[in-house]
Amino acid sequence: MSSRRLDLALQGGGTQGAFTWGVLDRLLEDERLQIAAISGTSAGAMNAVALASGWALGGRPGAREALRRFWSRVAEGLHLGRWVDAWLGWGLAGGAAGATGGPLGPMQMAWDMASTLLAPVHADPAAQNPLHAILRDTVDFDAVRRCRDLKLFVAATHVRSGRQRIWRRAEIGIESVLASSCLPTLFPAVEVDGEAYWDGGYMGNPSLLPLLTETPTLDLMLVQVHPSARAELPLGGAAVLDRINEITFHGSLVKELRSLAILRKLIQDEGLVGRAFHEPLFRKAAALRVHRIEGGEKLDALASAGMLDSAWHRLLALHRAGHAAADAWLNDHFTHLGRHGTVDLVAEYLDGEVLNGHSRAATATRRADQLPGRQQGRASS
Repeated sequence: MSSRRLDLALQGGGTQGAFTWGVLDRLLEDERLQIAAISGTSAGAMNAVALASGWALGGRPGAREALRRFWSRVAEGLHLGRWVDAWLGWGLAGGAAGATGGPLGPMQMAWDMASTLLAPVHADPAAQNPLHAILRDTVDFDAVRRCRDLKLFVAATHVRSGRQRIWRRAEIGIESVLASSCLPTLFPAVEVDGEAYWDGGYMGNPSLLPLLTETPTLDLMLVQVHPSARAELPLGGAAVLDRINEITFHGSLVKELRSLAILRKLIQDEGLVGRAFHEPLFRKAAALRVHRIEGGEKLDALASAGMLDSAWHRLLALHRAGHAAADAWLNDHFTHLGRHGTVDLVAEYLDGEVLNGHSRAATATRRADQLPGRQQGRASS
């Protein structure tokens, strides 16, 4: 079977980035797939540069090994302090456990946040952010910049203007990736070319615009670690704060997908489907085939597994979940690549009501499963 070109949009989400690692590992195993471009934010950006570094040095096997080496190094770095637990989403999840194993009191939580926020804005990232050493030891950024087989896009948030900054492959260095993953409640802002940046998830998690305007590929895969919807309301202060953060970091992606859905609906309603548009963005928006591999709520239990489990075992559990999710998607949907999308953007993002406790996302997924060619796709996959 001929290969299928695929662009990837990798969402950030701390520890859930190991789920994305598993997805990438499975996609790289399948030689029918050709990854053409990657847009990543935060942990998604780290996965992207690790993959590109390994790919430039050793092709598919090199990319898989580089990803494993990066996440292994993250696990080893847990001894560096509680900041890692916070960045990975461990410790605070499900009860805000302190260093002694007991719950953190409100004053302790407030002091921890204040002491971080009062840190110098333009501090040396190598001293202030242990992720610097992890990236330095596992990613060859010279190899990333010369990896011409892939287009890469890394997003961060410009602190002064609040606008998004995108770095392309030839510009990407360790500072831009650190900027993309700089949570301001944990690290000082990262300075690049004299400007301060925070986590890219505030403005694009990940950014889809460069994949719409700068690549010719018509199949776009979202690797999503934040669930599209949750079944239960959060109870308790820590759970409410977790949900607020989740909505904040997932909301930027929802807004981009909703804008794309609006554009596609206008094209449909005005009878312009099939029209030869002069504007490249219109052509891409009309023809784009969107797909999704999503971790969902089950990632919560994996990310906050028993504290007796080693960090590496928890990351491996997330990796296995991502690998299995990608394997299931390929078994069910591979033959849809190059033909039609498996996410109905208009149904999902222009009709947001909740029906009988189930989100429109579930309805859209069922509709996608019933698309023409579904049965034929299963028979031939």
